[in-house]
Amino acid sequence: MYEPRSILIVEDEPLIAMMLEDFLDSLGHRIVGTVDSVEEALDRVAQGGFDVAIVDVQLRGGEKVWPVADKLAETGVPFVLATGGHVDPPPAEHAAVPVLAKPYTIDAIQPAIEAAIAG
Repeated sequence: MYEPRSILIVEDEPLIAMMLEDFLDSLGHRIVGTVDSVEEALDRVAQGGFDVAIVDVQLRGGEKVWPVADKLAETGVPFVLATGGHVDPPPAEHAAVPVLAKPYTIDAIQPAIEAAIAG
């Protein structure tokens, strides 16, 4: 059994974000916020108050989330990279971060979260 976590979602597609929120809720987790830009995500990371983040690697307009990943790593907050594929591999410093492939399945989410927390 796993421990429920508080989770920040960084996702720019509203339907995908809502589906992920529903899956996380079904798994017993608490969503502390959903943001859709690097700027918003950096602000939310600075506020803290969550156990793990699920971060889409490419946001609207091709905005890359590596500054968010860098800040999460710097502050010691575990995170999962979410991707629909067709993107460059993550920078070397984030190559070992668990990846959650889109389209999400509820069965894939918990193992990704646990892998992120395990480091």
